[in-house]
Amino acid sequence: MSVARTDAARAGIGLGSAIAVAISWSLHQSIVWAAIHGFFGWFYVAYFALTRPGGLSG
Repeated sequence: MSVARTDAARAGIGLGSAIAVAISWSLHQSIVWAAIHGFFGWFYVAYFALTRPGGLSG
């Protein structure tokens, strides 16, 4: 295991949270919303994918 991966896991940063923060920031440009959506992680990512035109198919 790499040091970066171990440190990120120890800090509680997951892929779902990172994607959720990136999506939230691109839509709202708000640190508060990005933090809230980052907390929910994959739930927000799934919500975003299901509520956009085209859905999961792009």
